[in-house]
Amino acid sequence: MQIRDLPYADPGTPDVRSGTWFLVWLGRRQLGGQLRSLAWGLLHYAGIAGLPFGIGLAVQAVVDRDGGRLGVAGVLLVGFGIAIAAGDTMLHRTAVTNWITAAARVQQLLSRKTAELGSVLTRRVAAGEVVAVSTGDVEKIGWFVEALSRFAASVLVLVAICAGLLVYQPALGAMVAVGVPVLALAVLPLLPRATRRADEQREKAGRATELASDTVAGLRVLRGIGGEELFLNRYRAASQEVRGAAVRSARMWALISAVQVVLPGLLLIAVVVYGAQLALDGRITVGELVTVYGAVALAHHPLRTVEEIAMAFAFSRPSAKRAARVLALARTTTATGAGDGERRASGDLYDPLTGVRAPAGLFTAVVCGDPDAAGRLADRLGGHPADPGPEHASVLLGGVPLDELPLDAARTAVLVQDKDPVLLSGTLRELLDVPASGAVRAGDALAAARCEDVLDALAQASVDTGGDPMRTRITERGRSLSGGQRQRLALARSLVADPEVLVLDEPTSAVDAHTETRVAAGIAGLRAGATTVVLASSPLLLDRADRVVLVHDGTAVAVGTHRELLAREPRYRAVVTRETDEELAAVPAPGDALEALEGESA
Repeated sequence: MQIRDLPYADPGTPDVRSGTWFLVWLGRRQLGGQLRSLAWGLLHYAGIAGLPFGIGLAVQAVVDRDGGRLGVAGVLLVGFGIAIAAGDTMLHRTAVTNWITAAARVQQLLSRKTAELGSVLTRRVAAGEVVAVSTGDVEKIGWFVEALSRFAASVLVLVAICAGLLVYQPALGAMVAVGVPVLALAVLPLLPRATRRADEQREKAGRATELASDTVAGLRVLRGIGGEELFLNRYRAASQEVRGAAVRSARMWALISAVQVVLPGLLLIAVVVYGAQLALDGRITVGELVTVYGAVALAHHPLRTVEEIAMAFAFSRPSAKRAARVLALARTTTATGAGDGERRASGDLYDPLTGVRAPAGLFTAVVCGDPDAAGRLADRLGGHPADPGPEHASVLLGGVPLDELPLDAARTAVLVQDKDPVLLSGTLRELLDVPASGAVRAGDALAAARCEDVLDALAQASVDTGGDPMRTRITERGRSLSGGQRQRLALARSLVADPEVLVLDEPTSAVDAHTETRVAAGIAGLRAGATTVVLASSPLLLDRADRVVLVHDGTAVAVGTHRELLAREPRYRAVVTRETDEELAAVPAPGDALEALEGESA
């Protein structure tokens, strides 16, 4: 896989049993690139390992005054230099390719999982952790994959050096053959502590990132209540914890680096002292001493990759663990069976957990006393249950479990707009350019959402578009717009999509009563004959609905029109009209409502 071929047509199905297994899976998927990098690494390190032999041959040729051997030595040195240059160039190229393609594979897997889970992702995993996984963690995982082939090449060359020196000069070669493995393994006792400290640093950094993300997202609210200083102090404390953990981790890695410098130096001194004694005794030639000395000195370069792979693994393992935790999340069930790509469903939307039913083609309003419960119900109706499992049966669309539909079919059939929708940066035309049936034009959707004042504001803000609001750029998350304007633009985007079932969670909570009345009429008019579910407690919206369902303690307890429920259901009046507990001292049994529910189920 080359960089020009990205993105992957299919990034694969990862092994998410643990962070280590995820790294192993990723390495196997990059096998072709790893083998290319290994081959160039062998050429590079073999060239480095061959230099001492050429230099020793040249020195001995000078001592013996042998011009022929000196010429041969010169040719060998030129060949080794070419091998080093070519190997280093291509090793860097292939290693960087492995890094980028591995990181791209992980990012594609994360993007696919995000699209699969939708908004429920941040209900199961903290937003800061998702940010950390998709940014810094991806780079560290790619680093380990890139370093793996260089480490393998270094190990093979070190083994070849030891074996070659045993044959070339057994007396000194035995010392090197024993010393080099000791040098490579000397850092192993230090690795567990270094790994624990690296894990601690990553965890603290993840918590700090999460705190920063949450603070930025709620900055407007914090300013409103004067809480900026409180959260600033919290982030400052979290940042200092990260700094302290990073310093403790750096101390261990500094110690490992020191060991990697001191021990090879000691081995080199031992080789020089012993070799000089052998040369004085006439047991070895000067050229052989120079060759062994050079081999030990240059072996330091491949030995450094042992430290690097240890560091890469220590930093990438917690990152891979977090990535595996996110990638392990799944829908309640997975679509199976032949022909799933053609499978479609239509009809009533029914939630067996709460008993809420939205008949096909009608405007249904759902009233919950708890806004959080309403948000969870909206997620369930869209196939995003916060707590998936066998005890939480899937929502049914026309009698077909929504979680058993192919993902594309489920997303096309049911669209959920939560109470805090996100506007991506770009022009208004780009914002409304979403997958849609084509039956609803952007102008009609904007009119139904009563976005006239938004269009005027965008036209006035437009400097270089000739006053065309559709070409005016909207800043990230629509921060230049008011809360009500952002909410109505998000509603227009949902109306343009024109799904079979549209679920809206508090779509008018940030607008005034006059605008809310007009928006309610616009939704009812544009969605006439289509299935629409609105979770709200505003009488202006509820009065426009064909039917209203009251959910109390997680169960649908009453069904009727807005006016019918006001007249007969005290719990409904408590939510909609905000009656006090004293006014609801006695709550009668909802006999009529239960009869209506039983009749509907029948």
